[in-house]
Amino acid sequence: MTLTMSIPALLFPAISLTMLAYNARYLAIAALIRQLHEEYLTSRSKNTVLQIKNLRKRLWLIRNMQAIAIASFLTSVITMFLLYVEKISWANIVFGISLFLLMISLFLSFIEVQISTKALAIRLNRIEENT
Repeated sequence: MTLTMSIPALLFPAISLTMLAYNARYLAIAALIRQLHEEYLTSRSKNTVLQIKNLRKRLWLIRNMQAIAIASFLTSVITMFLLYVEKISWANIVFGISLFLLMISLFLSFIEVQISTKALAIRLNRIEENT
Protein backbone atom coordinates (compact mmCIF):
# COMPACT_ATOMS: atom_id res chain seq x y z
CA MET A 1 0.00 0.00 0.00
CA THR A 2 1.24 3.46 -0.85
CA LEU A 3 0.93 6.00 1.92
CA THR A 4 -0.31 9.37 0.68
CA MET A 5 -1.07 12.64 2.48
CA SER A 6 -4.78 11.90 2.48
CA ILE A 7 -4.46 8.72 4.55
CA PRO A 8 -3.04 10.30 7.75
CA ALA A 9 -5.28 13.31 7.15
CA LEU A 10 -8.26 10.96 7.50
CA LEU A 11 -7.32 10.45 11.16
CA PHE A 12 -7.69 14.17 11.95
CA PRO A 13 -11.49 14.19 12.29
CA ALA A 14 -11.54 10.80 14.02
CA ILE A 15 -8.97 11.83 16.62
CA SER A 16 -10.58 15.26 17.08
CA LEU A 17 -14.01 13.72 17.70
CA THR A 18 -12.49 11.16 20.03
CA MET A 19 -10.83 13.90 22.04
CA LEU A 20 -14.13 15.80 22.25
CA ALA A 21 -15.80 12.68 23.62
CA TYR A 22 -13.00 12.23 26.15
CA ASN A 23 -13.33 15.85 27.22
CA ALA A 24 -17.08 15.41 27.70
CA ARG A 25 -16.40 12.41 29.94
CA TYR A 26 -13.90 14.44 31.91
CA LEU A 27 -16.37 17.29 32.45
CA ALA A 28 -19.10 14.86 33.53
CA ILE A 29 -16.75 13.24 36.04
CA ALA A 30 -15.65 16.63 37.37
CA ALA A 31 -19.28 17.54 38.05
CA LEU A 32 -19.88 14.18 39.72
CA ILE A 33 -16.80 14.61 41.92
CA ARG A 34 -18.10 17.97 43.11
CA GLN A 35 -21.46 16.38 43.89
CA LEU A 36 -19.87 13.44 45.71
CA HIS A 37 -17.72 15.80 47.73
CA GLU A 38 -20.87 17.36 49.15
CA GLU A 39 -22.34 13.92 49.84
CA TYR A 40 -19.14 12.76 51.52
CA LEU A 41 -19.12 15.78 53.83
CA THR A 42 -22.69 15.11 54.97
CA SER A 43 -22.64 11.31 55.18
CA ARG A 44 -19.59 9.16 54.73
CA SER A 45 -21.37 6.12 53.39
CA LYS A 46 -19.68 3.05 51.98
CA ASN A 47 -21.19 3.73 48.55
CA THR A 48 -19.76 7.25 48.43
CA VAL A 49 -16.30 5.92 49.24
CA LEU A 50 -16.68 3.27 46.52
CA GLN A 51 -17.74 5.96 44.04
CA ILE A 52 -14.71 8.08 44.92
CA LYS A 53 -12.34 5.14 44.34
CA ASN A 54 -14.10 4.42 41.07
CA LEU A 55 -13.77 8.04 39.94
CA ARG A 56 -10.07 8.07 40.77
CA LYS A 57 -9.53 5.14 38.37
CA ARG A 58 -11.66 6.79 35.71
CA LEU A 59 -9.78 10.09 35.98
CA TRP A 60 -6.49 8.25 35.54
CA LEU A 61 -7.84 6.46 32.48
CA ILE A 62 -9.28 9.61 30.91
CA ARG A 63 -6.04 11.52 31.45
CA ASN A 64 -4.10 8.77 29.72
CA MET A 65 -6.71 8.37 26.97
CA GLN A 66 -6.37 12.06 26.19
CA ALA A 67 -2.57 12.05 26.31
CA ILE A 68 -2.31 9.04 24.01
CA ALA A 69 -4.89 10.50 21.60
CA ILE A 70 -2.84 13.70 21.45
CA ALA A 71 0.28 11.65 20.74
CA SER A 72 -1.61 9.86 17.97
CA PHE A 73 -2.68 13.20 16.50
CA LEU A 74 0.89 14.50 16.70
CA THR A 75 2.33 11.43 14.99
CA SER A 76 -0.25 11.83 12.21
CA VAL A 77 1.01 15.37 11.66
CA ILE A 78 4.60 14.13 11.71
CA THR A 79 3.64 11.50 9.14
CA MET A 80 2.30 14.18 6.85
CA PHE A 81 5.48 16.21 7.30
CA LEU A 82 7.62 13.17 6.52
CA LEU A 83 5.57 12.56 3.38
CA TYR A 84 6.04 16.22 2.44
CA VAL A 85 9.84 15.91 2.70
CA GLU A 86 9.63 12.54 0.90
CA LYS A 87 10.86 10.33 3.73
CA ILE A 88 8.44 7.55 2.82
CA SER A 89 9.91 4.75 4.94
CA TRP A 90 9.93 6.93 8.06
CA ALA A 91 6.42 8.13 7.28
CA ASN A 92 5.20 4.51 7.16
CA ILE A 93 6.77 3.76 10.55
CA VAL A 94 5.43 6.90 12.21
CA PHE A 95 1.96 6.33 10.76
CA GLY A 96 1.97 2.80 12.16
CA ILE A 97 2.85 4.27 15.56
CA SER A 98 -0.01 6.74 15.19
CA LEU A 99 -2.50 3.94 14.50
CA PHE A 100 -1.14 1.91 17.41
CA LEU A 101 -1.50 4.87 19.77
CA LEU A 102 -5.07 5.42 18.61
CA MET A 103 -5.84 1.75 19.32
CA ILE A 104 -4.40 2.07 22.84
CA SER A 105 -6.47 5.19 23.46
CA LEU A 106 -9.63 3.43 22.30
CA PHE A 107 -8.82 0.39 24.44
CA LEU A 108 -8.45 2.63 27.52
CA SER A 109 -11.77 4.21 26.57
CA PHE A 110 -13.35 0.75 26.53
CA ILE A 111 -12.02 0.05 30.03
CA GLU A 112 -13.29 3.43 31.25
CA VAL A 113 -16.76 2.67 29.92
CA GLN A 114 -16.74 -0.64 31.79
CA ILE A 115 -15.76 1.10 35.04
CA SER A 116 -18.40 3.76 34.40
CA THR A 117 -21.02 1.04 34.17
CA LYS A 118 -19.88 -0.35 37.52
CA ALA A 119 -20.18 3.15 38.99
CA LEU A 120 -23.79 3.32 37.88
CA ALA A 121 -24.42 -0.03 39.54
CA ILE A 122 -23.03 1.37 42.79
CA ARG A 123 -25.36 4.34 42.47
CA LEU A 124 -28.33 2.04 41.89
CA ASN A 125 -27.39 0.02 44.97
CA ARG A 126 -27.45 3.19 47.02
CA ILE A 127 -30.89 4.08 45.71
CA GLU A 128 -32.13 0.59 46.60
CA GLU A 129 -30.67 0.92 50.12
CA ASN A 130 -32.72 4.07 50.69
CA THR A 131 -36.02 2.50 49.63
